[in-house]
Amino acid sequence: MGSRTLTGPQLFLLGGSFLITLGSFAVLPYMSVLLHDRFGLGLGVVGVVLAVASLVQFSGGVVGAALAARIGLRATMLVALAVRTAGFAAFVPGLTRPVVAVAALFLVSCGAALYLPANKAYLVAGCGAERRPGLLAASGSAFNAGIALGPPAAAPFVLTSPAGLFTGVAVLFALVGAGHVLLPSVADEGGGVAGKAVEDRPGEADGVAAGSRLPPFAFTVLAVYVFMFFQHYLALYAVPRTSTTFYGAVLMGYAILLVVAQPLLARRLAALPYAAALRLGFGAMAAGTAVLALGGRAGIAVGSVLLCLGEIVLFLKNDLEALARSTAPSATVFGRQRLAAGLGAFAAAVVGGQLYGVAERAAAVTVFWLVVSAQAVVLPALLVVWAGGAARRRAGDGPVAAHRPR
Repeated sequence: MGSRTLTGPQLFLLGGSFLITLGSFAVLPYMSVLLHDRFGLGLGVVGVVLAVASLVQFSGGVVGAALAARIGLRATMLVALAVRTAGFAAFVPGLTRPVVAVAALFLVSCGAALYLPANKAYLVAGCGAERRPGLLAASGSAFNAGIALGPPAAAPFVLTSPAGLFTGVAVLFALVGAGHVLLPSVADEGGGVAGKAVEDRPGEADGVAAGSRLPPFAFTVLAVYVFMFFQHYLALYAVPRTSTTFYGAVLMGYAILLVVAQPLLARRLAALPYAAALRLGFGAMAAGTAVLALGGRAGIAVGSVLLCLGEIVLFLKNDLEALARSTAPSATVFGRQRLAAGLGAFAAAVVGGQLYGVAERAAAVTVFWLVVSAQAVVLPALLVVWAGGAARRRAGDGPVAAHRPR
C-alpha cells in the first residue's frame, strides 16, 4: 500500500503509532528492573503489579470501545493520550515514592487500553473491506517498529538518568496528543457482513455456518496464548544455549521481518479463507515451537522465523475476520479483540511458568517446547470440533424452538 493511498490523518496516525510505542517501550520493558532495584519492591510484588497492569492494558480495551461509542474516536484518543502523558510524568516523583510509581504504571496501562481500539477504528473509518488489510498491517508494522527500537534507544538512560527519560517520554506523548487535536472527527461504523446474504460475501464457502463454527474471538485467545510462551520464555531458553548477542540479533531480525512482511502479505491474507489461515497460522506456530526444541543457533533462528509467520497470519486475519463478521462499531470489535488477547496472555503467563518450571527441574526444557507445539495443534482442533457441534445442536433445536408455544 503506497503512501499515495493514505490520507493525511491516516499518515499522522501511523507516524503517531510508531512514536507512541517507541516512547512506551523505552520505559515499560525495564519496569521490572526499576520496580525491584530502584524502588526496592520484592519480586513477588513486582510480578503481581506487572500481571495486573498487563491485564488492565488488554482487557480495558472494552472500556475504551465503550468510551469511543459515547464521546467519539478522536476524543477517546485525546483522553487516552492525556492519561498516558500524566502516567509517564508521574514516574518522576515516583522515583522516590514507590506507591506513586505503581500508580503511574497503572495510568499508563489505562491509557493504552483506551487508545488502541479508537486508533484502529479511526484508521479504517470510511474504508472498504479491500483497504482494511493494508491499513491494519501498516498499523501493526508501525507499532512493531516502535517496540523494536524503544528498548535499545532507552538503554543508556534508564538506570543512569531515569528522571530525564520519563520527562522526555511525557513530552513526546504531549506533542503527539497535541497533534491529535487537529484530526477531523469521523464516524465509527460497523463494517461487517453479519446479517447480509451469504452470496454477498465472496470466498466463504459455507457462509454463515462457518462464521458460527470458527469464532475469531476464541481463536485470538488461542493464538496469543500459544505465542506468549515464545514471548515470555525464549530468553530463558536461548541465552544459556547461545549468547545475549545472538538473542538480541534474533529479536531484531524478528522485528524487522514482522515490520516488512506483514504489509506485503496483507492482501493475500485477506483473500485467504479463514479456515485455511487458521491452519497455516497455527501450523507455523506448531512447527516453530517444535523446531525450537532442537536448540542451537539454527533451531532458535528458524523456529523464530516460523513463529513470526504464525503471528503475522493469525493476528491480522483474526482482526480482519472479527471486523467482517460484526455489524458493531469498529472500536467495539477491536476492544473485544484486545480482551481476547489479554485472556490469552494471562493464561499463558499462568500455565507457562508452571510448565517451564517443571521442565527445568526435570532437565528437559526441550520438552516444554514440544508441549507448546502440541497445544498449537490440539487446542484449535478441539475448538473447531466443539464449535461445530454447538452449531449442529443449534440447527437441530431450530425447528423445535420454532414450534414451541409462546
